[in-house]
Amino acid sequence: MNEILAKYLPENAVAPCFELIKANNIYLRIVNERKTRHGDYRQLPNGQHLITMNATANKYRFLITFIHEVAHLVAFERYGRLIKPHGNEWKYTFRQMMLPFIVPEVFPQQLLGVLQRHFMNPMSSSDIDPVLAIALKQYDAVGNVSFIYEIPIGSTFRIKDGRVFRKGQRRVKCYDCTELSTGKKYIFQPHAEVEIIKEMV
Repeated sequence: MNEILAKYLPENAVAPCFELIKANNIYLRIVNERKTRHGDYRQLPNGQHLITMNATANKYRFLITFIHEVAHLVAFERYGRLIKPHGNEWKYTFRQMMLPFIVPEVFPQQLLGVLQRHFMNPMSSSDIDPVLAIALKQYDAVGNVSFIYEIPIGSTFRIKDGRVFRKGQRRVKCYDCTELSTGKKYIFQPHAEVEIIKEMV
């Protein structure tokens, strides 16, 4: 298991994460990347805890997601199954479990300040926090994905479900964009990930 974890986690996070797996009777399954989530947790009928994680080259995202899911397990065990999945009990548990990892031996210096701020009040997904999402993207494998705020106004882009849009003007923080097939207007967060389409001249 240590060899598998070493592929996906920062070096100094491998041993403590392996201890969490053993201590909590976790079956860890790593799957091809799913578009809608980075990971999830559920308890199996036999009492074992299943955490499913996306395979990713971004070791820092993998670590945050893994601890996020273990925090669900620990919060449910500690406070009962009736708590809100991302309520105060989970936030407290997630924050306490992440603290030992928010050190220079695990995360690069440029992420530490962002993480310290984020974990003052952790959100239900790292993607919801635009500052953290943008900071983590620097460690993704190089691809053809951009953030909305990076592309020029008037650009044509595709989102994960295949729909194609044209970027419009910014309003306060978000961007008005038009779906090309329907003409409908949609609002996009500045850190929404999109694939820019190069138009033929």
